[in-house]
Amino acid sequence: MGTLNMLGLAKRIGARFLLTSTSEVYGDPLEHPQKETYWGHVNPIGVRSCYDEGKRTAETLTMDYHRGAGVEVRIARIFNTYGPRMCLDDGRVVSNFVSQAIRKQPMTVYGDGKQTRSFQYVSDLVDGLVALMEGEHVGPFNLGNPGEFTMIELAEVVKETIDPSATIEFRANTADDPHKRKPDISKAKELLNWEPKISLREGLPLMVNDFETAS
Repeated sequence: MGTLNMLGLAKRIGARFLLTSTSEVYGDPLEHPQKETYWGHVNPIGVRSCYDEGKRTAETLTMDYHRGAGVEVRIARIFNTYGPRMCLDDGRVVSNFVSQAIRKQPMTVYGDGKQTRSFQYVSDLVDGLVALMEGEHVGPFNLGNPGEFTMIELAEVVKETIDPSATIEFRANTADDPHKRKPDISKAKELLNWEPKISLREGLPLMVNDFETAS
């Protein structure tokens, strides 16, 4: 509904509209890495569906307003992002691991920890969104870091960065958890002249410093 309201506003005042969509539109992908042309593999009635399908519907509405009402739109599909000023307890995997390691609690890994994610530092994402809005291409564009880590590998990087004595605790996996997530960013490289610059090992300490100050 928020997307619909903002599209109506953009139509009335002639604004360019940015939809920050998500890699979750790909669901639990059967294509790896994921290109923008991939339609996804999503359970429409699962526990995660309100988010996945909500974003997919938002993309549909955005393109309908673009085609039907001439609204200038841009669509970004954002992959996992981390950085300073995040909430310690927001439930995202990087924040979880960092806050747990700082508090000397075991890092919680769900399932076998072999599921993969790609993590981009927040300033890289901001650069991508600015390039998208200043350019002439509608999208959608994958904005993410192609560096792919299993949850266990992520936990190891957090251990190296914060506390080598940190431990890992395995728990039952959540339903419909995607097994793999990695963006193909060829389109953004070619049309937006954008690619991420900051690796996880470079970006994580910047986030940790902020968390340690906050806690």
